Amino acid sequence: MRVTKFGDNLLQVTRMWVINMYLVRETDGLTLIDSGTRGSEKDILAAAKATGLPLQRVVLTHAHVDHAGSFDALRAALPDAAFLTGARTADFLRGDKSLKPGEVLSELRGGFVQAETVPDRLLVPGDQVGSLRVLAAPGHSPDQIAFLDERDGTLIAGDAYQTQGGIAVSGVLRWRFPMPAMATWDLATAVQTARDLAALQPARLAVGHGRVLEQPGAAMARAIAEAEGKLDVHAQTA
Repeated sequence: MRVTKFGDNLLQVTRMWVINMYLVRETDGLTLIDSGTRGSEKDILAAAKATGLPLQRVVLTHAHVDHAGSFDALRAALPDAAFLTGARTADFLRGDKSLKPGEVLSELRGGFVQAETVPDRLLVPGDQVGSLRVLAAPGHSPDQIAFLDERDGTLIAGDAYQTQGGIAVSGVLRWRFPMPAMATWDLATAVQTARDLAALQPARLAVGHGRVLEQPGAAMARAIAEAEGKLDVHAQTA
């Protein structure tokens, strides 16, 4: 496990070199974003304990196995904490992987966790979780959401972008770390999400896989341009 601090409020907890979870400092304690793979709960709890602050909330960006794998284990360890997900993530966690009206009829990719934990609260875009504003971020998966810390402009984007192996929009392959692209549901939706997140002009970009970027605007713009080029190629060959 590696724990890295960014600014006053963000701790990146990294397991197996490439899987990131985030602890966000709030006035009443900590919010955890993503629970990592199965077996991550001990490292998460140790990182939280080292801060001296209680872990008050556990939130998921989406239900893939490397983000929701320890959701049940954390519920068992933290019976008094609040467990929050988006409504679509709750569907996946209970085993419903059907696509909903309005969602692109593309094949679901990646492994999804089926969990016993029933979220205490279902989040929708625009909700607040402490200092974090909930953002819609589908594309990598239908259920993905992201979070913007309105105190300092930190964007915690799940797998909407990766920086491991080079910055990329979800669905654009990086051979040094291909898994996010291989697990992406719909590239066109992912590109629109990448544009929407970039338009927020975040001061910091924190992702599920790879290092945190400070002042990431130019890098995000390059990644979007590359992804748009992939879309153009797909359109020409369709």
